[in-house]
Amino acid sequence: MKRIIQQLQPYIPERSIDDLKKELGLSKLVRLSANENAYGTSPDVKKAVVNWTYDQSNRYPDGDAKELRDLISKKFSLDPEQIVFGVGLDEVIVMLSRVFLSPGDEELVSAPTFSEYALHAEIEEAKVKSVPVFNSGQINFAGMLDAISERTKLIWICNPNNPTGTLETVSDIENFVEKVPNNIMVLVDEAYIDFATTPNASAMDLTKKYPNIVVMRTFSKAYGLANFRVGYAVFPKIVSVDVQKVRLPYNVNSIAQVAAVAAFKDESFVRNVVEKNALERQLWEKFFDDNKIKYYPSQANFIFFEYPDADKLADYLLHHGYLLRTGLKKNWLRLTVGMKIDNEELRNLIYDYKG
Repeated sequence: MKRIIQQLQPYIPERSIDDLKKELGLSKLVRLSANENAYGTSPDVKKAVVNWTYDQSNRYPDGDAKELRDLISKKFSLDPEQIVFGVGLDEVIVMLSRVFLSPGDEELVSAPTFSEYALHAEIEEAKVKSVPVFNSGQINFAGMLDAISERTKLIWICNPNNPTGTLETVSDIENFVEKVPNNIMVLVDEAYIDFATTPNASAMDLTKKYPNIVVMRTFSKAYGLANFRVGYAVFPKIVSVDVQKVRLPYNVNSIAQVAAVAAFKDESFVRNVVEKNALERQLWEKFFDDNKIKYYPSQANFIFFEYPDADKLADYLLHHGYLLRTGLKKNWLRLTVGMKIDNEELRNLIYDYKG
């Protein structure tokens, strides 16, 4: 076994709701810790999955995910060969790390950000260098440029960033990419971009202009398909060919493809989710402003906020039926924006909390 594997701090997935309810003796527990879509999944997905041809279960899925590939390439005016699919973005992160990182290489991340970027760099025995975000939560692009060395191979930009929820403009990202050497890949993770209400927030078109930028998307968030595990990355065509070489054949199963196609076509469902989320997110920000609680303005389906002795508050909320994300930064909590009734009850709990 690699020595590095024994030293890793693994990503810890969420415990099941049923297990937590049983352990805590709760009749109700709302998970607002995993940034799941509170509004569920398009009804068209259920119809598509139920009508899937069961007698094809003994056959391998379409290894190219052609129907889904064609839909995505048409929407974003891409060459279909630019797209590489993964079992969620988790597998895409694994592929990117495997292709671009060797022992002794360096990867740059902002801090705080999604922990799996660093985890898979460490598995490849690469060094992770982090550049703290500004007090506003925005990425310090100048600091990232200063941190580049001859060993740097990957730079991660999570946009909107997890856990801060902050959004970088496409012009700022492009200005950054222009200054990054062409032999360094800039990876833009847009897992939460669908929740952004800022116009033209996606960096997707930059993949047509620069040879060293990758844009990643997922069906787990706004489309509500977290359980189906479908993600994809868009590369400059010259790069996608090499990444395809390490992709497992038949990695995205047929039912997941059917669900993703149905979800992608139901644009009205996604618009409705985004509108509801934006309204509830705005109410949360007003609550934090009114109660002088520091938070980062979010363009995602979660909000990151500071609270004295945050772990105690999280424990109090957990025992009252609400699970928030802890451990991302001292005295900070990440709150998934839930449904209206849960948001209202949770705000009342936080307002009444006496510590």
